[in-house]
Amino acid sequence: MIRRSFLWLLSAASLTAVMCVAARHDSALAQSKPGVLRVAMTAGDIPLTTGQPSQGGEGIRFIGITLYDGLTRWDLSKSDKAAEVIPDLAESWTVNPGDQKIWTFKLRKGVKFHDGSEFNADAVVWNLDKLMNKETPQFDQAQANQAASYSAPIASWRKIDDWTVEITTKRVDAVLPYNLANLFMSSPKRWEDLGRDWSKVAEKPSGTGPWMLESFKPRERAELVRNPDHWDKTRITKSERLILLPMPDPNTRVAALLSGQVDWIEAPPPDAVPRLKQQKMQIVTNLYPHIWPYQLSFLDDSPFKDIRVRKAANLAIDRDGLVKMLGGLAVPAKGMVNETHPWFGKPTFEIKYDPEQAKKLLKEAGYGPEKPAKVKIVISPSGSGQMQPLPMNEFIKENFADVGIDMEFEVLDWEALRTRRRLGAEAPENKGRHGVNNSWGYWDPDIGLIAAAGSFARVPVGFNWGDYKNEKADALALKAKATFDPVEQAKILGELHSVIVDDAMWVWMVHDLNPRAMRPNVKGFVQAQSWFQDLTPVVVE
Repeated sequence: MIRRSFLWLLSAASLTAVMCVAARHDSALAQSKPGVLRVAMTAGDIPLTTGQPSQGGEGIRFIGITLYDGLTRWDLSKSDKAAEVIPDLAESWTVNPGDQKIWTFKLRKGVKFHDGSEFNADAVVWNLDKLMNKETPQFDQAQANQAASYSAPIASWRKIDDWTVEITTKRVDAVLPYNLANLFMSSPKRWEDLGRDWSKVAEKPSGTGPWMLESFKPRERAELVRNPDHWDKTRITKSERLILLPMPDPNTRVAALLSGQVDWIEAPPPDAVPRLKQQKMQIVTNLYPHIWPYQLSFLDDSPFKDIRVRKAANLAIDRDGLVKMLGGLAVPAKGMVNETHPWFGKPTFEIKYDPEQAKKLLKEAGYGPEKPAKVKIVISPSGSGQMQPLPMNEFIKENFADVGIDMEFEVLDWEALRTRRRLGAEAPENKGRHGVNNSWGYWDPDIGLIAAAGSFARVPVGFNWGDYKNEKADALALKAKATFDPVEQAKILGELHSVIVDDAMWVWMVHDLNPRAMRPNVKGFVQAQSWFQDLTPVVVE
């Protein structure tokens, strides 16, 4: 298949052209300094700093788990196994055997916010009010929007004593500890001291995390410094300072790394990897729970409402060719989760490259060379987990054209795309859009399967963007949510995954291998099998 002009995006010429763009960054960053870690993110802006970060998984990675802690957290210390949820600000928790909707959390004593105030049950209640109780003065809609999918299962919360809180879920929900890892605790005192003004808190936030924000400029940089008093002495940061730089263009990131302006870049473009290796840069990859999909609309105006069109779209894509274009930094997808995952199940619809079968299905659905299926997909030029979205989407556009699907793009900034995804397919802003190219994770049962497939989990309280409805999927999703035994839950999730693959709920392309590149003097990094990474042991020598 002839590749079009999108290949310039990955060319050496482009890399040379953007060297001058990278040079515009602060000249003070031109040389690495011991103890200072400089990171080029794919995001186009600094994530929200007040507690619940924007910018998706990358926002949580670089602002959420650096400045803040949650009641639970991900164990990111291992590279040879999937990350697991462990206690954090909550030392332990129990479920009421008489009513499994009621959870009791015992809090960790001796924890201080960056401003010196004490973390306790009052702080937990205050933070949950901040996200879910519009009647309280600290309620913040911006943070509530970012937290909505994680806080959605919670019905009520209350203080039992200074070191105990009780959380009640809307239905029996075995997934709650996963969600709590993404709900972060910010200081009530800092909010009070700054005149109850969240915009002022954004400039001087106070969490309990291993890093403290010293300064930031929107769309330019954020500077974080070590929290020497962090309650977990094993997580005192090895670096003194962390500098975050938004660089959505992949070749600009490469140029910045090669010129010594940064020490670490997210998502290097595939054709730059050989050159980076030649220059002795470290290229680090690992499996992680990632899928690069089109989330589809099931509204009446969407061609994807017809299962034949959905299956045809999945069969039209040359995933091996796509992986080759990506320099081998991905693996072809057979569904939402990878084939070796315990939730894969036994789907009967095989996702593969079969353009002739795709044409046949489209013909049955009433489409053909003279009447292609016209679809419009919302995409972004960069973003957390988005890999190399522009050339990848152009590749797929050609695949679709070969079988009779005419795809048009609406290109939005990453955070604008995420806002569209949170609004849902029925929102006026999404009228005439039939899908959204939002990279996705399956780090927990909720985000991966339950709240993506359940009709009861429409956005913004869940992740069902396109109004997908399947009675069998609903029954299995609710059953999995109420199952506390992990082995039994995995079996049910396998059945659920089989249902949504056989129904071609989304178009699934590839799983990313999470590449990042670092200078040779960056030491101590352990690449976890996760969207999130622990920067506390990393140091520039």
